[in-house]
Amino acid sequence: MQTLLEYVPWIVFGIAYKFAGGLYPATAALMVAMTLLLAYFWIRARKVPQMHLVLTIMVLVFGAATLLLHDVRFLQWKASVIYWLLGIIIAGSCWVGSKTLLERVLGGALPEDVTIAASSWRNASLMTGTFYVVLGIVNIWVAMTRSEQDWVTFKVWISLPLALVFLFGVIFYLLRGQFAKETP
Repeated sequence: MQTLLEYVPWIVFGIAYKFAGGLYPATAALMVAMTLLLAYFWIRARKVPQMHLVLTIMVLVFGAATLLLHDVRFLQWKASVIYWLLGIIIAGSCWVGSKTLLERVLGGALPEDVTIAASSWRNASLMTGTFYVVLGIVNIWVAMTRSEQDWVTFKVWISLPLALVFLFGVIFYLLRGQFAKETP
């Protein structure tokens, strides 16, 4: 549920872009939506997910730069910087610590009777890290070669659903064979 909530500000961004007159009102709407979601997490649990805090700070900094300097590139680059950092951190966690970052984040959401091999966590982390690095590259390519409207469409209606589908794919990959039917 929390993962789905974290996509709401980007949907607000896409809707504001379409109906409020362009990128600058949409950027302001994104900044407000991220801040409101941060407040929601704080009110609900008296703590804020670290990743959402980092994302909110980045949206506020890059969004403010976009609004003050009237340069869309700040917001466009923010997406790629986040994707690259996320990809490097997730993939890099394969070699740091006893558990990968993916195992720490997703492991608590799995049923207690489900055990997943360390090699599966490592492979899933490497796949996820690679996915986000490539997504960052594609984001910059779209931003630099296509129109602003094409980039917004890609960011809101292609890359976000693609990331969700990929996340579900990773979960299915990790759970493969866990629910095999018993044979008589």
